[in-house]
Amino acid sequence: MFTRAIVRPPSPNFSEGLTSADHAADPGPPQFECALEQHAAYCAALTQCGLTVTSLPPDPNYPDSTFVEDTAILTERCAVIARPGAPSRRGEVIDISNVVARFYANLLSIQAPGILDGGDICQAGNHFFIGLSERTNEAGGQQLAELLSQFGYTASLVDIREIGGLLHLKSGLAYLGDNRLVVMEALDRAAFPDYELIRVNSNEEYAANCIRVNDYVLLAAGYPSFARTLRELGFQTIALEMSEFQKMDGGLSCLSLRF
Repeated sequence: MFTRAIVRPPSPNFSEGLTSADHAADPGPPQFECALEQHAAYCAALTQCGLTVTSLPPDPNYPDSTFVEDTAILTERCAVIARPGAPSRRGEVIDISNVVARFYANLLSIQAPGILDGGDICQAGNHFFIGLSERTNEAGGQQLAELLSQFGYTASLVDIREIGGLLHLKSGLAYLGDNRLVVMEALDRAAFPDYELIRVNSNEEYAANCIRVNDYVLLAAGYPSFARTLRELGFQTIALEMSEFQKMDGGLSCLSLRF
């Protein structure tokens, strides 16, 4: 059960962050006021799920800083401060480290030459899947695995560097509890033995970035087939508009640190 979440609303220069999207083409750059409304609805959903939400002030020094998940890995037994793969984001961890220290006695960190984004880390019970991507390298992944092993966790590496359009592992993978993983089609089934896999249709791949928060599953609005699958499996769902964050390669999990 999660009891807390850390979030940071987008800053007015949110659209200046890193993205693979072509903002000169349709649907254009994110609209700041709309992003604020969507973020507020997201925070309200976390509260509905029973979480106490700590909201940090927007930080225009780091346009990507609303995606707080990339800055840390929070577990039941320890916290690990990440070392983001994009150099422009590394300063984000300073504020996050100070906030996380209020809640964790065991506070560790990834060191150079390792780089690691929290969006590449999927916890499935006592096991962690660590994605190797443009933002997380082998050194960072191995460091995290070794740190987590000190607290009784296991880990395995999942290489996604050859999968086009997949920024982070959790863009295509989510753990729903009860030994169930949501997996996008492009990911190799062999990387996830002993789990029940819930496949996402290729035309609804963005929906794979969903999050189980206590008694609910939060998912992006506009993906009816996947939403129906979740309901048929017995999950209560909350659908949230994510259009403005999708334009910046962000998803539901990216917007909070849940613990």
